[in-house]
Formats: sequence, structure tokens, C-alpha cells
Amino acid sequence: MLLGVSMLDLARFQFAMTTVFHFFFVPFSIGMGLVVSIMETMYVVKKDEVYKKMAQFWGKIYLLSFAVGVVTGLIQEFQFGMNWSDYSRFMGDIFGAPLAIEALLAFFMESTFIGLWMFTWNKFKPGLHCALVWISFLGSLLSAIWILTANAFMQHPVGFVIRDGKAQMASFGALVSNPQLWASFPHVVIGAIVTASFVIAGMAAFGLLAKRDVNFHKKSMRVALWIGMIAAICEGLAGDYQTQVEIKEQPMKFAATEGVYETTGDKAPWDIVADLDTKNHENKGAWSIPDVLTILTYHKTTGSVKGMNEINKELHEKYDKKFGKGMDYYVPVKTLFYSFRIMVAFDMWFILVAILGLIWTRPSKDTIENKRWFLWVLGVTTYFPFIANTCGWFITELGRFPWTVYGLFTIADSVSASTTTGELWFTNIMYFLIFSTLGGVMVYYCKKQLDKGVDKALEGGVY
Repeated sequence: MLLGVSMLDLARFQFAMTTVFHFFFVPFSIGMGLVVSIMETMYVVKKDEVYKKMAQFWGKIYLLSFAVGVVTGLIQEFQFGMNWSDYSRFMGDIFGAPLAIEALLAFFMESTFIGLWMFTWNKFKPGLHCALVWISFLGSLLSAIWILTANAFMQHPVGFVIRDGKAQMASFGALVSNPQLWASFPHVVIGAIVTASFVIAGMAAFGLLAKRDVNFHKKSMRVALWIGMIAAICEGLAGDYQTQVEIKEQPMKFAATEGVYETTGDKAPWDIVADLDTKNHENKGAWSIPDVLTILTYHKTTGSVKGMNEINKELHEKYDKKFGKGMDYYVPVKTLFYSFRIMVAFDMWFILVAILGLIWTRPSKDTIENKRWFLWVLGVTTYFPFIANTCGWFITELGRFPWTVYGLFTIADSVSASTTTGELWFTNIMYFLIFSTLGGVMVYYCKKQLDKGVDKALEGGVY
């Protein structure tokens, strides 16, 4: 204990900080891969040079996001041995396989073809060159699958046996067919596409505010908003599907996102905001919409929602014999409750903004340049997908408290005994400075490219 903060709290904060920073850039990189691929495909089909410039200009930012994502990911993996060695010993036989496949197959596929794409603009025919960026994007999807395979096991362990106090793989097929994986994968990837789309649309809005490269930025904005609108609509559907899985497998997480402490009647209201008393485990009052929670939960008009207090009793009955009666199965309710609402609100915002932007960027209209208020709104929206992604990750990770591996291994048992609080304070400060610097470089580089203008940014070659 140093400065009143425990080693466990510092280790958890460090991993959370690393994950949040990493998750700023990884979805952005994945989404940029798709958007740039679509832009170059439009160039191949339409033979319009402006689409080639789009792929080249936004491709520069795609490459930087890829590089920063790799750096933050490496730091994250180091922590498994530094701070979470007990967890690594328990989980290593399961965790090792998907991470090895991700590194040796998916990551190398992604990085190799992105390298070929970077340096061969004038060496391959347009169609073949376009195929390179699509293959790189496919590699990023495969990478996401294997990372989420490991995470899905932590949320819902399958295909394993316990030998000598460690989880060992019994069925690789069960691991890759885990329902948690195929519930989270669409939600994460579509969220990545939303992120890239609205970053490009927002940066294009700043370009139009500066009255620079007007035709380029209008067309970039329109392509990005079409992709972003479709993705935001699909994101709502993917989120609903993932919620249905969570209701069955992690009911405490679901109940927390809705602030339900006591089991409801057959027509449960949906709380917009609520006065949640986490000490006494009760919802003291809320602004609610009648019956909506039942409809969202069951897609029908009747059905009760099980409350956290009842679920807590069930978890104690299930796990007390193995883990003791001192366990606390309540998750961080307020964080999950408001993270869910922020995430949903932003998704609805993205759809609204995309619709308005598409109306005002129609080829027959020249209105978007005159709507400076909307360009500012769209510019500020650049930052919203990162907040929404972080809220989603909070729900995913904090929602399985107190487990690192649900029902098998607790957070308290996972932390390394050999790490000191002094070491954790030092590495927390260093990581924060590193990540802040990387984030600052990313923002500075994006602004610098935008300020240069398209032609100047592409002078002397694309890279």
C-alpha cells in the first residue's frame, strides 16, 4: 500500500488505462482500412482521380493509426507477465493459442500487405493495387477475431478442463464457436467502421470550414457519411444481438446496464436516468418510459427482468462453496448504467448527423459550405466515436466483475505477488506520459496533414 492505493488497484488502473488508449486506435485503424479500401475501389470503378487522392490522403492517417495501435498493443501484452502473472499461469494454455495465431498469421498478413500497398502505387495496375488494401483489411478482421476469441473465453469459458489448478484447452472448436465471440465481433468491427467514418467526415468538415480543397472534402464527407450511417444503423442491431447473449450468460451485467435491482413485473419500464444507491442496492427513483425495457429485452410486450439482488443471491449459492462467502458479485452499476446510455445516445446522434450531412452534400446542392454551424457540429463529432467505444469497453470488462475469467478465476487472485506498489506507480506515470505523447502526435499529425492541403500533403509521393 502506497499513498493509500493498493497494488491491485494500481494494476487494474494500469491495464484499464492501457486498454482504453489501445482501443482508441485499434478500432480507428480497422475502420480506416475499410473506408480507404472503398475509396480506392471507387477510383478503380469510376476512374475519377479524386477518389485516388482520397485513398492516398486518408491512407496516410490510416497508416499512422495502425502504427500507434501496434505500439499500445505491445505495452498491453507486457502487463500479462508484469502485473498479472498469476492470471497468465492460469489462463496461458488457453490464451496462448489465439494470440499466437493472431500474431503469426493475422498481424503479419495485415502488416505485410499494408506495406506492399504503401509503396506500390505506381508499380501495380489499379485493380491489383486495390486488392492489396482489401487483403490488409481482411487481416485486421482476422486479428480482431483471434483477440476477441481470447476475450470471449474470459467472458464465457468453453472448451476447457482444469488440470493442476490451470485451465487447459480441451476443444479448439468450442473456443472459436463461443457465442460470446460471435456476439461481440460484429459489434466491435461495426463500431470501428463508425469510428473511421465520422473521423473522416469530421476532418473533412474542418477542411470545408477552412475553405480548402472544397470538392475533395465534400466528396470525402459524402462517402464517409454513407458508410457511417449504414454502420451506425447496423451497430444498433449488433448491440441488440449482443445484449440478448448477455441476458443469458451474464445477467448481472445486463441488470446493471438497466439499473434493475429488484426483479420487475411483466411490463418493465426503461430508465433514462436513475438515482442508484450502490450502498443499499436499490434504485430510489428514475425518469422512465413505461414497458420499454420489456420490449427491448424480449422483443415482446410482456416479460419480467431479473434484478441484481436476486442474481446476487443466485451467484452466492453457486460460488460461495468454491470462493467463500466474502465475495461481492455486484458490478460497478453506475458506470455500466450511464456508459450504456452514452453509447446508445451517440449511435443515434451519428445516424441523425449522417442523414443531415447526406442531404446537404447532394451533388445538386451547394449548401453544406454555408452551414458553418453544422460543419462545427460535425467537426466536434470527430471525437464522439472514441467516447462511445470506451463506454462499450467499460461495459464489457467491468461487467464481469469480480472475475478475470468468469466463474473460474477472480481479479484478486490474478495479480502478481512480486510486483510492488512503487513499481506500479512508476510504470503508471510512464505509460500515461507515453500514451499522452502518442495521442498528441496522432492529433498533431492529422491536423498538419489537413492544414497542408491535399496536393501539398501528397507532393513527392504518397509516403
